[in-house]
Amino acid sequence: SDIEKNIAEAQAIMQKLGYSDASPLQIKIQTRNLPTYRDPAVILTDQLKKIYIISELDILDTPRWYARLAKKDYTIGLNVTGVSVDDPDGNLVENYSCKSERNYTQYCNAEVDRLLAVQSSELDREKRKKIVWDIERLLVDDAARPSILFGAAGNCWQPYVRNFTPHDNSQYNNLRFEDVWLDR
Repeated sequence: SDIEKNIAEAQAIMQKLGYSDASPLQIKIQTRNLPTYRDPAVILTDQLKKIYIISELDILDTPRWYARLAKKDYTIGLNVTGVSVDDPDGNLVENYSCKSERNYTQYCNAEVDRLLAVQSSELDREKRKKIVWDIERLLVDDAARPSILFGAAGNCWQPYVRNFTPHDNSQYNNLRFEDVWLDR
């Protein structure tokens, strides 16, 4: 499968760099002391073992985490970013624009910034999608801020809940319930 092939390729790269089961790369993974941060860090630690990387978790309380993040004082800083709208501007501009204060890695690529502006004003959905894919290719090629995981949120409700409409494009924008009622 692709997973085994990718692991074998990663192991070969690490071996060329002098790492192996007997001599693994030792790193720290820093993250916040909250389950949504800590749990993926634990999974990442397990996954990295397969490619000769032994990681120690450095779990920090929230104020210490953001101070560490601001100072760029981490090897791998596992940060979770929630996006309120299913729109490229909500994620790409915030995390990868040269001028964004939430661009924690301070990644800066003038071509990415140019394409961000172009896609933001493009009205044709298919053209915009292609521009976003071009941006994503640049981000991957630059290893700008690698995504370690993607989470998905869902909505569940009981059959007696009435007048609730989940949003298609956001997990955050439909949290007002003044028109929702219980039919009991």
